[in-house]
Amino acid sequence: MNELVQTFEGIKHLDEQGNEFWSARELSKLLDYLEYRNFQPVVEKAKIACEQSQQAVSDHFVEFHEMVKIGSNATRKLSNVKLSRYACYLIVQNGDPSKPVIAAGQTYFAVQTRRQELADDENFQQLQEDQKRLFLRNELKEHNKLLVETAQKAGVETSLDFAVFQNHGYKGLYGGLDNKAIQARKGLKKNQAILDHMGSTELAANLFRATQAEEKLRRDNIQTKQQANQTHFDVGQKVRQTIQELGGTMPEDLPTPDKSIKALEASQKKQLKQG
Repeated sequence: MNELVQTFEGIKHLDEQGNEFWSARELSKLLDYLEYRNFQPVVEKAKIACEQSQQAVSDHFVEFHEMVKIGSNATRKLSNVKLSRYACYLIVQNGDPSKPVIAAGQTYFAVQTRRQELADDENFQQLQEDQKRLFLRNELKEHNKLLVETAQKAGVETSLDFAVFQNHGYKGLYGGLDNKAIQARKGLKKNQAILDHMGSTELAANLFRATQAEEKLRRDNIQTKQQANQTHFDVGQKVRQTIQELGGTMPEDLPTPDKSIKALEASQKKQLKQG
C-alpha cells in the first residue's frame, strides 16, 4: 500500500494557480486498467456519486484534450480529465474491488478525504479536545447503527456474532488486540466501554474503521458472517497501515483521557441546566 501512496502522490500535477490535480489517463494505469475505455465508465460513476453528494461536478472533473506522441514524430489528440483529490477518491470507491490496488486504495483515499474534511471544518478545529471527543463519539454511535444493520444482512445475526465481528475490526486496527485486550491496556473495568475512554484521534481512527467496513460490506455484497469478519479485520488493518504510513501513533499507544464520555456528557448536562 505504501508503494501505491507514493506513486499516487508522484503523478500529482499542479496547474498555473498551484492547484493540485491528477490525469485520468495516468490514474487509470496506476489502478491497473489496461485500456482507458474500460476506465471511463468508472469515471462516469464517480461523477454521479459526486452529484449525489451535492458537489459541483465541474469543480472536480474537468475535461480537456492533450496532444500525445504516437511515434515517428506524429501526434494525436486524446481526451482526458483533470481530477481533484476528491474525484480520485470517488473513482477508487467506484472501481473494481477485485483489483488489489483498488482494494488498497479505497481505505487510503477514504481516510485522507475524511482527515481533510475535518481539517477544513473550522467549527471542528475550534472545538476543545473534550468537545471533539463528544462530537466523534456521537458520529461513531450513528455509524455503528448502520454497521450493525449492514452486518446483519451479511449473516451477523446474534449478539455473540456481532461481538466476534467487532473484535475482528479491533484486531485489524489494534495489531491483534481485541476488545478485552484493549480494555486491559487502558486499565478499564469490564463494564467500561472502550469507546468511552478514547481521545479524539483514537475515536477518529475507529470512525474510519466503522464507516469503511460498512461501505465495503455493502459494496462487495458480503453474504456470510465469516466473510464479514474477515472484511472487518482487513479494513481495520488497512486503516492501521494508513496511520503508520502517515507517521501517526498506533491507536493502542495513544493516551487514555482522564474523563470518560459519560462523565463529559453529565458535565455538559449540568452546565446546560445551570445556564
